[in-house]
Amino acid sequence: MKKQLIISALGAMLLVSCADEFDRSYEVGRPDNMEQYGYLNDYKPLKEYVDRSKYPNFKLGVGTTVSDYLKKELVYALTNSNFDETVAGNAMKMASCVNDNGDMDFSTVSEYVNTATDAGLSVYGHTLAWHAQQPVKWLNSLIKDREIEVDPNEKIETPVSKKTYTDGPFPFYPMGCEPPVINGAIHFEPTGDWSQFFIFPGGENPLTAGDYRAYLELTSSAAADGVQLTIQNGWGGSDQNITLMVPLVEGHETYVLDFNGVVGGNYDVILKPQTAMATIDVHSISFSKMESPAVEIYVDQVNNSAMEVGKPMDNFIVREKGKGDVPGAILEGQGPDGMNCISITSVSNPENSWDTQFFIVANKAWEGGEKYKISFWYRATAEAGSETQCHGDPGGYMHWAMLPQNPNFTTEWQYYEATSTIPGEGNGMKTIAFNLNVNPNAVTYYFADIKWQSIETGNTIPLTPEEKKDTLTWAMDKWIGGMMEACDGNVKAWDVVNEAISGGNPDSEGVYALQHATGNDADFFWQDYLGDLDYVRTAVRFARQYGPSDLKLFVNDYNLESDWDQNGKLKSLIKWIERWEADGVTKIDGIGTQMHISCYMNPQTQESKKQAIINSFKLMAATGKLVRISELDMGLVDENGNDVITSDVTEAQHKAMAELYKFVVEQYLTLIPANQQWGICQWAPTDSPANSGWRANSPIGLWDLNYNRKHTYAGFADGLNN
Repeated sequence: MKKQLIISALGAMLLVSCADEFDRSYEVGRPDNMEQYGYLNDYKPLKEYVDRSKYPNFKLGVGTTVSDYLKKELVYALTNSNFDETVAGNAMKMASCVNDNGDMDFSTVSEYVNTATDAGLSVYGHTLAWHAQQPVKWLNSLIKDREIEVDPNEKIETPVSKKTYTDGPFPFYPMGCEPPVINGAIHFEPTGDWSQFFIFPGGENPLTAGDYRAYLELTSSAAADGVQLTIQNGWGGSDQNITLMVPLVEGHETYVLDFNGVVGGNYDVILKPQTAMATIDVHSISFSKMESPAVEIYVDQVNNSAMEVGKPMDNFIVREKGKGDVPGAILEGQGPDGMNCISITSVSNPENSWDTQFFIVANKAWEGGEKYKISFWYRATAEAGSETQCHGDPGGYMHWAMLPQNPNFTTEWQYYEATSTIPGEGNGMKTIAFNLNVNPNAVTYYFADIKWQSIETGNTIPLTPEEKKDTLTWAMDKWIGGMMEACDGNVKAWDVVNEAISGGNPDSEGVYALQHATGNDADFFWQDYLGDLDYVRTAVRFARQYGPSDLKLFVNDYNLESDWDQNGKLKSLIKWIERWEADGVTKIDGIGTQMHISCYMNPQTQESKKQAIINSFKLMAATGKLVRISELDMGLVDENGNDVITSDVTEAQHKAMAELYKFVVEQYLTLIPANQQWGICQWAPTDSPANSGWRANSPIGLWDLNYNRKHTYAGFADGLNN
């Protein structure tokens, strides 16, 4: 999720040019309501409530708008007096430091880190690897299709226009004379320098941009210096004229001339002899387009052909009789040569051959007659035939025949490969349906390494997955190395990976998949190219290579305190950390839980949320990892489930929010062992303005928009005081 920190400008009476002279009235409660808020004047700055003897590692952090902090005014003073640690809201994200050309500018980062360090604060890095706020244009340019290297002299010739007088009225416009037509040819007798005429070879078929070859069929009465041949864009046009000289020989000859760089349009041809000594008969003129040869390109139309664990299997759907359609469950290492595969088990004594089906679903709707290539490995527990059909969505029958030859299964792995065309009756199809009840007995069928590719022609070809991975690994190396150099060893902890877990598409172990591209062009998912495992391992490797020796690396995510799935996302993240670290090299030090929570005025709902928060702390503590509340803020939801805007918050609701802040902080200090505590970062110091891009018009801060302390300030402080 894209997050924006909320710190607005204070009124003029509080703004001064020097932080040392800053009016510290922001440290107290609302001066216009001392009866309700006067008690807040007795509270100390927040960080003074941390018991350093009990919690020696605890750091109290705050999300910071860097441009405001660097002014060394209100935000600078408030941050330094109340917090131990500062986290840049956006300034240390990749898109803030890398432009569309890949140029990197870390000057703001260096100034921010140095300013905070000089003020006695630690800086926490946010974030090294993420899918949002990336220099998408640059990253996509690195992996764009590669131009095919071809011999520049090798061209394919395609005739586009030919004119002769016998085709019909030959369109020509003479200058100074009107030549007669003799024996089907224009008989032209030049009389001087302006003796010329125009021929329109294109007619209703204008030439498109490109290179052309002209064929001029002439008979000359004698050898001569030549004919000037000009193609001209339109009658009397001058946008682009291309002129070539044709040396004449005596007799009948077809002259071949190449015109390169034609811009396209309704061209005409000017034929102008350079001598009056020869007569010329014009039999025909024709044009052919000259193009570099195009090659066949195979474009994958299904995702996760290799059936990698953690990636969606939505392109491979299993329908077993009596059960709903589900993505195929991955069988790790049970395919040919240790590949992953999936299985489908048919019923015995079926009523129809389609009682059990397997569907390969493309990412596109195919057109009838469109070329494709398909390949896969297959076997079964007994010999069995199959049928293949064209479907729209799975189950949406369109045509009875699909593959040119239906697979016949044996107990040994076989490889199927075919190139064919989509049946005309399958126009608009998306799915190949395999009917797997041809054998009347119960049989288990296996498929592996499924590829379904469209066949296109062009002069570019996609990079291979290996090439894309190698190129993006280089880009990540450049980015992380540059950032670490800019920080000069002063940033000791980072969100190495941010928001990796999807919250859905669980695998056979119930572990949620990582996030992957969904069609949002504003995001860039590194894991789509580096792989679910190497994405994180690569980021960790470069961070440790370029960072300080005592660097701590966290994986940060949201909804880890979810009650709707019994902390399912957190459990998945913990499992993914085990997978990432399974190489014996990758080391992740901690878990960051964002905790963008809300206070619910419905007691039952609030209790469910609180129990999920407790459970999340217990689960994270059990990992032995460092634990950090990374982006704490709080909205408000009324008894009916509606969000409450800041101006509508009652005193009772405000105090309920304060109690929830106290609860969260106390539970963290109680349930997370002191040696696993990194600390708590309050993400939004103030309430959110109505025009904010983050939780707009919500009472999420510890200070209001005028920087007066709120009841939530007291709740947070009381929680720290434990």
